[in-house]
Amino acid sequence: MQIRFQEIPLPSSFAAPYGLTIGKNSDVWFTANKGNQIGKMDENGKIEEIAIPNQNAGLMIITATSSGEIWFSENQANQLGRIKTNGEIQEYSLPTANAGPYGIAEGLDGDIWFTELLANKIGKITSDGQISEFEIPTPNSYPSFLTLGSDGAMWFTENAGNKIGRITPNGKIAEFPLPTAQAGPVGITSGAGGALWFVEINGNKIGKITVDGEITEFPLPTANARPHAIAAGLQDDLWFTEWGSNKIGRITLDGKISEYPIPTSNAEPHGITVAQDGSVWFAEECDQIGQISIY
Repeated sequence: MQIRFQEIPLPSSFAAPYGLTIGKNSDVWFTANKGNQIGKMDENGKIEEIAIPNQNAGLMIITATSSGEIWFSENQANQLGRIKTNGEIQEYSLPTANAGPYGIAEGLDGDIWFTELLANKIGKITSDGQISEFEIPTPNSYPSFLTLGSDGAMWFTENAGNKIGRITPNGKIAEFPLPTAQAGPVGITSGAGGALWFVEINGNKIGKITVDGEITEFPLPTANARPHAIAAGLQDDLWFTEWGSNKIGRITLDGKISEYPIPTSNAEPHGITVAQDGSVWFAEECDQIGQISIY
């Protein structure tokens, strides 16, 4: 397999892109954490920047829904944001003060699920703005990313709790401790075959958990790689960012790992996603959006 990197500078400096997702029309959407904007890049590389009404929102993770809407977390503003298909922006304040919303993903029934880093809760919001919150059994677990599992439940990482969590549509939570102490799980995604894959930012490993709770871990070749986010590829593989080693990693379903250095030094890659054509997109905090084309 051959790959080619492309890096696209953003119009605004000091934007610090963080999370990104692929929209329904194959547009690349991303959060500009320091720029307080949502960015959209079309297939021709044209970038549109959309200012968020709430100043200093602390934009983090972003997700595209099956209906074509874009949802994102506003960590500092303690809100969720929504861009409707007509371009209208709506913001929803969380019931819990200083909850620290972070990860966000669509559930099986179309509700939007999210993590609350500081409040130690998992939340969900309906299309009409009704919010429910569910307390995580482990105190101070620092829930981070979450994703829809093949079993219809939402699966999430507990960065400080050192566990993988599962929450059913009605709010029942189960937790699975990791074999590696203080592994610090962050990103998580569903992979081919129905298992969930996650990164261990402190354990320097990629983990896999089945819907039955069986965990396997794969050490990274590069020490102190600091893996952050992970996304499922189209070739029975998964792609992840290593902001500690300035690389993009790939792991196959049987655990074979490859790593690819990013052309720009100290790019600080964070969010990552895979487009419908198999290309891999990632956010570089150095004010660039990166792409890997695969041959």
